[in-house]
Amino acid sequence: MLNNEVTKALKVLQDGGIILYPTDTIWGIGCDATNAEAVKKIYALKQRDEAKSMIILLDNDAKLLSYVNEVPDIAYDLIEYAEKPMTLIMPGAKNIATNLIAPDGSVGIRVTKHQFCQQLIQRLRKPLVSTSANISGQPSPKNFNGVSAEILDGVDYVVDLEQYDLTEKAPSTIMRLEPDGRFQFIRK
Repeated sequence: MLNNEVTKALKVLQDGGIILYPTDTIWGIGCDATNAEAVKKIYALKQRDEAKSMIILLDNDAKLLSYVNEVPDIAYDLIEYAEKPMTLIMPGAKNIATNLIAPDGSVGIRVTKHQFCQQLIQRLRKPLVSTSANISGQPSPKNFNGVSAEILDGVDYVVDLEQYDLTEKAPSTIMRLEPDGRFQFIRK
């Protein structure tokens, strides 16, 4: 089942489509993070201002330096020891669609521990966009049942995993991290 869903989602992503998928936090809308046209589709579906950047998921922290210029040593500790999923906003974004990079040159990155996400990213060989499965300004869905019909109808593929899991999930902690190790919590 897992491999089958990874294969189906991978095909959609490779064709420039967008997917609705379970993550280690809340349900997300995603696409190939290097495909600017696919990223535009997500902004349009969410009715989100492109100045509000979205995060990317990686399958392991060894890939961080492929997408940001500098990774402070503390980033690896935060990823390894954080008790709940942690998104790190870091300056010097590179090798991703330019419409994913914040006006200040930063990007939010989360190293996912979710099996489906990890396998999909490994097979895609690129980061995966992850943004909450809601229209901008509306509450983020806490499980699949909370995803609106507008979002369900607007994506190219809905991953058929964890749809019956009614556990209420929360978004990740977000921390801005500077190259010198200074940090600031954006969302706890």
